[in-house]
Amino acid sequence: MKKQPPSLNEDDDSMDDGKNVAIISYLTALGLLVAFVLNNESRNDFSTFHIKQSLGIFLTMCGVFVLSYIPAVGWLFAGIGLAATCILWMIGLIHAASGNKKTVPFLGDFFNRIFAGI
Repeated sequence: MKKQPPSLNEDDDSMDDGKNVAIISYLTALGLLVAFVLNNESRNDFSTFHIKQSLGIFLTMCGVFVLSYIPAVGWLFAGIGLAATCILWMIGLIHAASGNKKTVPFLGDFFNRIFAGI
């Protein structure tokens, strides 16, 4: 029987570590902060990608919260925006858990461009 080279096993471990950090990044703002710190210790492209997506979704939710203070129509903007960002959050979490490196719809490419320095 042939043994697999150690580099293949290291790549599998790296993917698993990246996947775990990516999933953590979608679990609340504290999870995003923890994932950012964990990713800085050992850089992983997959987890960095999902940290960017999660950060963008979180900041979009904060923006939607600010819109809720607009008199008369704020509740409408907030309701629609919150529903949309929750859907984006679920899509991002599903992509991270399944090991896919796909952007969230509509805003994902923008998030990658704006957070390119992360």
